[in-house]
Amino acid sequence: MPDLLLELFSEEIPARMQAKAADDLRRMVTDKLVAEGLVYEGAKAFATPRRLALTVHGIPARQPDLKTERRGPKMGAADAAVQGFLKATGLTSLDEAKIQRDPKGDFYIALIEKPGRDAIDVLAEILPVIIRTFPWPKSMRWGARSGKPGSLSWVRPLHAITATFGPETEEPDVVKFSVDGIETGQTTYGHRFMAPDAISVRRFEDYEAKLKAAKVILDPQARNDIIFADAKELTFAQGFELVEDQVLLDEVSGLVEWPVVMMGSFEAEYLAIPEEVIRATIRNNQKCFVVKDSKTGKLTNKFVLTANIEAADGGKTIVAGNERVIRPRLSDAKFFYETDLKTKLEDRLPKFEQIVFHEKLGTQAARIKRIERLAAEIAPLVGADVAKATRAAHLAKADLLTEVVGEFPEVQGLMGKYYALAQGEDASVAAACEEHYKPQGPADRVPTDPVSVAVALADKLDTLVGFWAIDEKPTGSKDPYALRRAALGVIRLIAENALRLSLMKVAASALAGLSVKPADAQKLPSDLLAFFADRLKVQLREQGARHDLVDAVFALGGQDDLLMIVRRVEALGKFLESDDGKNLLAGIKRASNILGIEEKKDKRSFDGAPDAALYSLDEEKALAKAIGEVQAEASAAVAKEDFAAAMSAMAKLRPPVDAFFEKVRVNDDDAKVRENRLKLLNEIRSATRAVADFSKIQD
Repeated sequence: MPDLLLELFSEEIPARMQAKAADDLRRMVTDKLVAEGLVYEGAKAFATPRRLALTVHGIPARQPDLKTERRGPKMGAADAAVQGFLKATGLTSLDEAKIQRDPKGDFYIALIEKPGRDAIDVLAEILPVIIRTFPWPKSMRWGARSGKPGSLSWVRPLHAITATFGPETEEPDVVKFSVDGIETGQTTYGHRFMAPDAISVRRFEDYEAKLKAAKVILDPQARNDIIFADAKELTFAQGFELVEDQVLLDEVSGLVEWPVVMMGSFEAEYLAIPEEVIRATIRNNQKCFVVKDSKTGKLTNKFVLTANIEAADGGKTIVAGNERVIRPRLSDAKFFYETDLKTKLEDRLPKFEQIVFHEKLGTQAARIKRIERLAAEIAPLVGADVAKATRAAHLAKADLLTEVVGEFPEVQGLMGKYYALAQGEDASVAAACEEHYKPQGPADRVPTDPVSVAVALADKLDTLVGFWAIDEKPTGSKDPYALRRAALGVIRLIAENALRLSLMKVAASALAGLSVKPADAQKLPSDLLAFFADRLKVQLREQGARHDLVDAVFALGGQDDLLMIVRRVEALGKFLESDDGKNLLAGIKRASNILGIEEKKDKRSFDGAPDAALYSLDEEKALAKAIGEVQAEASAAVAKEDFAAAMSAMAKLRPPVDAFFEKVRVNDDDAKVRENRLKLLNEIRSATRAVADFSKIQD
């Protein structure tokens, strides 16, 4: 079957837009093909700085013929209805229609046959529409073409469109259309400098090979692999090691069509700057990789750059040019760093009085005071020194006002640590200046130093309680203040440090420190706890746990100790994986279902202890005895937080529950016996609630 080759050749496409643009092109074309009945075999899109390309394999040469039936008016209907039916269906008379019998009468049916079109004609129709409606995040219009103003909106000026279609065994045809005066053809262009001449292409294999000969690597992943392998080899050959950076690697591969890796250097005196500042300077300004000494692990005064050309002088001029740019950038960074060291962190804090954190939550200075107070309260709960936690909270935000952080916001916190150490602060206080932002995502490291943990919890909980108090909660996909991330950070801090912490109490304390009070201050901590429950479900689900088990534990109420909840969920999950757990769950569900039906029928609940005198069967007596023993044993185990033992106790209910349902008829003819047996079933439900609400667990 025929294949499609499409290339949109333009001026340089920003690297950050290329991957999504390639995916959008593939999706839009293939969706349209399928909608037109042209089911293809495979498709792949590519991007370089100057082109988007797509190949679609195995497209049928022609659309299938379509046959559809259209129901018309009843026999004997008004002439206007008949004429409208004939016009809509293309029939010349009712003699060409069928008659379909129906309980409501006999109706005319038109059989409409729509012959399929050649696929190349369909492509010529859909491709220009896709090009004109392409979803670039930013686009532009440019000058006149052929004396007329340009009408196309594209990311950068579009110069050529290659579009061919045909089977492998034949010469492909050009898919003929034009967009904004640009006619399609079989002509593209190679590397801007090394092979700028026009290239005539036919199908994808020919296209890719000719581009490579013209110094263009079409596949972004291939460019990525070349840069990474060459950079590793170049640094290794000189006794160094590349500092890997996947985000930068992806960006750099989008800046070049023919990657050529080189190494430059800078003066060793700049190594006195913190390594992260050197890396940020070289990475952000020149898109270069930094290099470290493989023996010491410290940065060297080398960097790796990726050129887009094989230079006649072996790249000496290119390297020298990059060195000339990097040198003053590092000089500026060194000046900023040395200037920052002249002012102590606490001396910067008065400026926060003039900086608003949020119009309803006050200044940044007021927020720092709240975090200090909350950190001091949390410190004893996490084993941290109160004075150190207070001091760390006092200084943690100060580096936001430094020159280096102003230039490189990504090093906030980290620079706070460096400046704190430079002015002689305790190591734990300095570490907390950096780590109080952590964890910022699922892959980020969780602090373990108690001082860092106290300040990190205080920072996140102040944020959450504050925005909850002013009713700025996340809605749907919108979370402008990253409150979901803050809640997950709290959960990870507690769970991974095995902390025993009452979220309700800490949230209430944080609320007390706010100048603004919500309308229902009593309800806020419990509302926030429900939010934590939802975030905990997400966290556990990502770890492979079942979210319904979280519901089963939270349904017991009064659960604000996240560590205990996690441990209880883990024990419950393991129990339900066993045969005893599965069968007991089935028995409890059966008891709950029967109770639900009978409670609805009688319009009352069956609370209260059953009457032992009404037990007539051994299975009733055995179940009642087992419930009493298990409830006491499970409750004692839960009190000791030995959830595995509590689950083992629950397992003892399985035999008597199974026997009860096998031998006992709950809805006995004697009303008193029936009520007593329903109360006994309610006792099963009550006993198992010592560990979880089993009704919340999905089968």
